[in-house]
Amino acid sequence: MTYQHQWQDGTPVSWPVGKVVCVGRNYAAHARELGNAVPDAPILFLKPATALVPLGPDFAIPSGRGSCHHETEISLLIGSALTGQVSEAEARAAIAGITLGLDLTLRDVQNQLKQQGHPWEVAKAFDGAAPMGTFSPLSAATDLADLSFTLFVNGEARQQGHSADMITAIVPLLQFIATIFTLQPGDVVMTGTPEGVAALNAGDALVLTLGERSWMTRVR
Repeated sequence: MTYQHQWQDGTPVSWPVGKVVCVGRNYAAHARELGNAVPDAPILFLKPATALVPLGPDFAIPSGRGSCHHETEISLLIGSALTGQVSEAEARAAIAGITLGLDLTLRDVQNQLKQQGHPWEVAKAFDGAAPMGTFSPLSAATDLADLSFTLFVNGEARQQGHSADMITAIVPLLQFIATIFTLQPGDVVMTGTPEGVAALNAGDALVLTLGERSWMTRVR
């Protein structure tokens, strides 16, 4: 089944599904847990639209390709074009919706590719590598610097994050991305993951929370 963005009430988003712009090492503790340097500027990479799948009621992970890690991320639905130098107000206004998504990572594959000096899209951008929740329209009252989220796996809290801990905050992040990649309606920006990433296994039960919203799903 072809993926389509959805609002939290189940209605489809009218824009076509676009690219996913991802941010690496946007939480210092996560960079340290993987033995990586904390970057001076955002590290960006792309996932194609074919990486997107619904977060629930379940999603698949690849088999026979080593460990597949969860990376829980605040994810933004873009509703208007951003390109070049844009103001804070323009960047904020371009956010149509917000949700949580999983940046699935074939960690063993990624580590091998990094050691060889090769690009690691194979470990990050495969089909189904971006399970995505339904989107809530962004309220003008939403404080983007005060968003807390959690991932529970089999009842255990695995990741707990807060947007105030981002190295590059959400609006400046969109301003930076727009100078490199034009953002279009239907694109998604995944804003980085906090510490606590670990391997998923078939049968794992996941609960993701963002403020008062929650999503339940299972790995198959």
